[in-house]
Amino acid sequence: MSTAYIVQALRTPGGRRRGAFADVHPADLGATVLNAIVDRSGIDPAAVEDVIVGCVTQAGEQAFAMGRNMVLASRLPDSVPAVTIDRQCGSSQQALHFAAQAVMSGTQDVVIAAGVESMTRVPMGSNFRLHADAGIGSGPWSQAIQDRFQVAEFSQFTGAQMVADKYGLTREAMDAFALDSHRRAAAAIAAGGFNAEIVPVATAAGLVSQDEGVRFDASMEGIGSVKPLVEGGTITAANASQMTDGASGALIVSEAALARFGLTPLARIHTLTVTAGDPVIMLEEPIPATAKALARAALSLDDIDLFEVNEAFAAIPMAWAQATGADPARLNVNGGAIALGHPLGASGTKLMATLVHALHARGGRYGLQTMCEGGGVANVTIVERL
Repeated sequence: MSTAYIVQALRTPGGRRRGAFADVHPADLGATVLNAIVDRSGIDPAAVEDVIVGCVTQAGEQAFAMGRNMVLASRLPDSVPAVTIDRQCGSSQQALHFAAQAVMSGTQDVVIAAGVESMTRVPMGSNFRLHADAGIGSGPWSQAIQDRFQVAEFSQFTGAQMVADKYGLTREAMDAFALDSHRRAAAAIAAGGFNAEIVPVATAAGLVSQDEGVRFDASMEGIGSVKPLVEGGTITAANASQMTDGASGALIVSEAALARFGLTPLARIHTLTVTAGDPVIMLEEPIPATAKALARAALSLDDIDLFEVNEAFAAIPMAWAQATGADPARLNVNGGAIALGHPLGASGTKLMATLVHALHARGGRYGLQTMCEGGGVANVTIVERL
C-alpha cells in the first residue's frame, strides 16, 4: 500500500457570521484556498487529479456541485474534476480521508481535500428548511427513524447537554474551558502561531488575515452572562463554537508525486478511522473512535504529542479528555472553535492545518484529530510530522 503525504495544509481566517466575509461568495472563498495550495506547493495545477470538498449546507450559493464551482472559480484548469461530500461537521476531514485513500490505493497521485462553509450566506439548516417551506416532504427524519429512536428530530443542542450531564460537566467548568480557548487563540495570534496556515482573503473592505471571532478581552463574567441554549441546561452560545465563514484545504500526494514534482511533505497520513454510534446523544462518538484509531495505529495516548478535538461545544473535548485520560496541555493548544469558529464543512481540513503546523512549531511527532458529527459519527486522523 502506498503512503499518503500532506504537502500543504491551509485555511482562511475564520470570519464571524455577517462579518468580514459576508460579501464573499463561498465558491470564491474556497477558490482562494485552492489557489494558495497550488501557489505555495509549486505543483503544476494541471497535475491535480481530483478535488474533494466538504460542505454541509448544500443549498443556495453552496448548491449545484459546490466543489466543482470552487475549481471553476479558481486558477485550476477546467480539466480538474471535483466532488462535494457531506459528513456533517466532519465533511472535510472525510474529504481528507477519501483523498488519502485514493493515494494509498494507487489510483491517484495528487488530490486536494478541502472544505467550505458560508454560514452567513447559506444559513445552517436552510437546505432542509427550504424543502419544508415549499411543502416538499416532511424533513430528513422519516417516521421509521422517529419510531426507532423515539425522537421527532436529532438535536445537537440536546446531544451536547446530554454529554455535559453524563460526564458531570458544570456550567462553570465549561465556561472556564471556553475562556481558555479564547486565551490560547489570542496567545497564538500574538506569537504568529497561525501565520504558516492562514491564507489572507481579499474583500471589498481590504485584506483579511486574522481570525475575527477571538475575544481578546474575554472574561468569566461575560461568558457566564449568556443564557443556556437548552431550558434549564448548562450549554450556551458562549461555551459552544461560533457560527463562522471559512474555507480550508490540504494537498495529498503519493511518494511518486513527491519525487516527480520536487515536493517537500509536512506530514504523512498514519491512520484513518471512522465510527458511528448513538444518534441521539450524537456528539460522544469521538471517544470510542479514538480508542479504535489508536488500536489500529498500534499507538498509545502517550505517543500522541498534540490533539485537535473540535470544540463544537466545550462539553465534547472536555468529556473526551475525561474519558481518554488525555493531557489537557496537549489538547487544542492554539485554542479551538469556541474562539476560532466552526465553519462546518471547512472545519475538518481547518483543524488539520492547525494540527500539522503546530506539530512543526513544537517539534512533535504524532498528532491526532477528531470531531463529533451529526448522526452520531466521528472521524479520527492520526498524522506523523516529517
